Amino acid sequence: MPGTSFFHQARNNAWSNHRLYGGCQKLTDGELASKRTPFSASILETLNHILTNDWYYLDALVDGRRGRACLDTEMPFAAIDKLAAAQRDADMRLMAYCEQLNDKDAIRAVELVREDGSKTLETVGDILSHLFVYQTHQRGQVHALLAVTGQAPPILDDYHLEYDAPMPSFDFSALGRKGV
Repeated sequence: MPGTSFFHQARNNAWSNHRLYGGCQKLTDGELASKRTPFSASILETLNHILTNDWYYLDALVDGRRGRACLDTEMPFAAIDKLAAAQRDADMRLMAYCEQLNDKDAIRAVELVREDGSKTLETVGDILSHLFVYQTHQRGQVHALLAVTGQAPPILDDYHLEYDAPMPSFDFSALGRKGV
């Protein structure tokens, strides 16, 4: 059993991303690229944003760097599969990172460098808490955008309880990890 609850949050994050991509990969080019509301990005842009945020925080947490460059958001349809693979890789890295954490690691300070060059010191625990809440919010945005396409949004809130075990177990085996 991992030393902190962050592993369980990372696992839920991976499971939710896997489920969300399962629905998004069934969309057409137009559905992926369409801006559906005046205040939101397209599904593809939002998925890209989720991934690049993972890269940014993973690079800061694991390697002490600023983060990787953003994928092109105007990619052709085949790009959804590339985005899904890149997200899966980031999710596996995040789970592996969280799996080895202990309580002492969670209070370690990490320097974050922002786009404007400013720097802040944050704890690992605060960064991970922020990341998981932020990712949940962004997946909610994609979920809402999916609701106005022909593809039904996947269920993202059944996780970790014995009652819900069959669905997450199947999905985790598809991710190459053990289920509940």
